[in-house]
Amino acid sequence: MSTATVPGIRAAHRVTAARSGLRYWLSSFWSMLRFEAAQARQWAAVMVFVQVMLGAGMAVVYGFFYPHVTPAAAVYIATGTPTLALIPLGFSVVPNAVCLQKVAGTFEWVWSLPVPRSAQGASVFLLYTLLALPGMVLALVVSAARYGVRLSVSPEIVPATVACALMAVSVGYGMAVAIPQPALTNVITNALSFVVLLFSPIVFPLSQLPGWLAAAHRLLPFYNMAVVIRAGLTDGVVTGLAGSFLILLTWTAAAWVLTAWVINRRE
Repeated sequence: MSTATVPGIRAAHRVTAARSGLRYWLSSFWSMLRFEAAQARQWAAVMVFVQVMLGAGMAVVYGFFYPHVTPAAAVYIATGTPTLALIPLGFSVVPNAVCLQKVAGTFEWVWSLPVPRSAQGASVFLLYTLLALPGMVLALVVSAARYGVRLSVSPEIVPATVACALMAVSVGYGMAVAIPQPALTNVITNALSFVVLLFSPIVFPLSQLPGWLAAAHRLLPFYNMAVVIRAGLTDGVVTGLAGSFLILLTWTAAAWVLTAWVINRRE
């Protein structure tokens, strides 16, 4: 090997080292977070408005289904509102944002950048989780005031909110990445969003469903989202949280695996 080759090898090694490690990952994460935030700036306010309207609006509408809203029913409706507000995040907002990137031609460009894919994915999950919080809180305040429900907020609400928002973003993002046609993505995710809102035991007890449908919902994320959030807003209403958290983490992990598989196939 010639002496002229050695400096080149050393330089290449320094470049490789510079593009690895915790410092590089954090720098990439911050850069991608700013990029995604700039993309979302145009419609972030609309997203919060939609969450409030769907969360609080549907909670108020559900009250019309009862001849008389009992205190127990009022608690179920009000504490289910944050979950109602999160459904459009995972099944409408996030997939639509990815579809807009695909149509604009920026989606493939983002994944071609010399940044760790985990940093890019983490920036998306964190941004939309943070964007989801104002709509959730406002919808909860409106519905609690509407039904006169006094909430008993506990520290459990923090991991519950993080787990639910992360799951919603992960599943929505994974679906949008896996479905190649943006138009088809919009049709599927928007249809699923309304089906979930109408037929999931979020603002009513699971026991009101037929046995087979109740068993299915125990394995789906929507009922379990309502369970963990309701546990953080009430005292003594919900038990057995470990199983619900496990279901949410399983769906989140499955969405990440799906996303990674689709992205790696494109190499």
